[in-house]
Amino acid sequence: MKHIFLAEDDLDYASILKQYLEISGFRVTWAKDGAEALEMFPHTNADICVFDVMMPKLDGFTLAGKIIASHPETPIVFLTAKGMKEDKIRGLKLGADDYVVKPFEAEELVLRINNILKRSARQFNVPAETMKINIGRYLFDATNYSLSLNGTTQRLTEKESQLIAYLYHNRNRILKREDILMEVWGSQDFFSGRSMDVFISRLRKYFSTDDSIAIQSYRGLGLEFNVG
Repeated sequence: MKHIFLAEDDLDYASILKQYLEISGFRVTWAKDGAEALEMFPHTNADICVFDVMMPKLDGFTLAGKIIASHPETPIVFLTAKGMKEDKIRGLKLGADDYVVKPFEAEELVLRINNILKRSARQFNVPAETMKINIGRYLFDATNYSLSLNGTTQRLTEKESQLIAYLYHNRNRILKREDILMEVWGSQDFFSGRSMDVFISRLRKYFSTDDSIAIQSYRGLGLEFNVG
């Protein structure tokens, strides 16, 4: 039984949502505001987090940022009453796995959660020896979500690690943008595309110290992860 950590300050709404998720086969731990959620999270061992954006004491974005810093492997879905593009981009930059805008059907949320959990469970059929590999001067550890260089370690989110693993497995050849989106994000919609752009920019910074590594963009075609 997969475990969902829900943070939602609307008591009536959260109670109904919790019941629906439990009926759908999940175990649910519920925090009633962001501060309580931050305190509870280390004891939950949750498979996925579902956070409302607008919460008292600690908003969903700040909460997610703190959790990603210590547990980058945990997927996060944001619930928001806002349809504002800026909020969605902010969430995607943090590394959110999905966004659901209120009001929504609970069944939709369940489908999105199941899709994320399925993607998280996949390893892209990457050979076992590539779980800890040298990429240029860097050591990439896909299992522990880290990228190391000269004794300095960059912690990675799960999606960053998945993206690096996929790009490395298909290195030195042009990959169609839609193929990357479907493999790593499971969607080709607008916000998944914007999210990918954010993550590619982030990976370019991570690998910027080694001139033998480059992520080349080809307009109308896709990307190439060049490793000399």
